[in-house]
Amino acid sequence: MEMIIMAGAAGISPVVFQLAIFVLAIFVGYFVVWAVTPALHTPLMAVTNAISSVIIVGALVAVSTAASDGINLASGLGFIATLLCAVNIFGGFLVTQRMLAMYKKKG
Repeated sequence: MEMIIMAGAAGISPVVFQLAIFVLAIFVGYFVVWAVTPALHTPLMAVTNAISSVIIVGALVAVSTAASDGINLASGLGFIATLLCAVNIFGGFLVTQRMLAMYKKKG
């Protein structure tokens, strides 16, 4: 919160400041994920699912604002975030299940 206040005092719009942080987080996330060796893929998926489960809670809170305020930007973005997190969580479980099935004995 202090960074946003400091950015506002410096004449930078808080929206631009937050957007810059978001873009930097995208780049850092991209390079971190692509640097992971295949042996660490399953633990990484577990951590990603844990992060998505926290994000989906916040997204559901944002969607719940539509019940009291009507449909607005926050509830629309919350709905999109809920869909993307659900795909990530269920896709992660499917990928993990397939990888674990590779280690089962045949027959």
